[in-house]
Amino acid sequence: MKKSIVLTPAQSKRLIAKGVAARPDVLRAKEKGMLIVCTGTTNAYVVEEITGERIEKTKYVTGHYRDRTRHQDVRMSSELPTVVYKGGKRADGVPVADAVKEMGPGDVVLKGANALNYERRQVAVMIGHPQGGTLASVLGCCVARRIHLIHPVGLEKSVPVDLDWAARHMRDDFEGPALWPSPGEIFTEIEAIAVLTGAKAYPVAAGGILGAEGCVVLLCEGSEEQIAAVARIRAALEGEPPFGLP
Repeated sequence: MKKSIVLTPAQSKRLIAKGVAARPDVLRAKEKGMLIVCTGTTNAYVVEEITGERIEKTKYVTGHYRDRTRHQDVRMSSELPTVVYKGGKRADGVPVADAVKEMGPGDVVLKGANALNYERRQVAVMIGHPQGGTLASVLGCCVARRIHLIHPVGLEKSVPVDLDWAARHMRDDFEGPALWPSPGEIFTEIEAIAVLTGAKAYPVAAGGILGAEGCVVLLCEGSEEQIAAVARIRAALEGEPPFGLP
């Protein structure tokens, strides 16, 4: 069976978060090992799904793009402490750079991203911090200690260029944030659908107006039961407000 669904960016973030929270490796890291959920817009939803608690998502944000001509009264910050689990217990407030030094194989770091080339399996982060920001504080340990670095990222961030090429061309004679491709694992709406329902999902269209700007259209394929599960999940996402709005 086949069915198409349309997801706004906020609905995609919620879907991705539900998928991340249901991953066996994430559940194991949370209960028996260590798990870090770095700050970010998609990860704010991940925090809610993993902890079962609602948070002020606008206070779990680092770098971001926004329309500077509207919603000027909506304040974004990273006031909330980074969510860290150690042996099934919360250890929030431990600096990410310190927490990752205690991690090892089987542990998980969740870090958002700003650019995605799905066909090339490439993901990258915009870097505005002079010392490389969060990615710099975790990447070395993730590689050396075999920590599982996962990037929850929406298909809305898809770009049609080689991200390695883009990163090289944003180094010299360039003003603005740098682009840092990451070796971490990509986790999009496609993977979330697979984890939650077993169905396969394919992005077939994108874009919208009147609140659906940045939306993605997914063609989902699977058994009758899997497509029914997709329909239930999509129905549960109805009414998800745009990020930062009540």
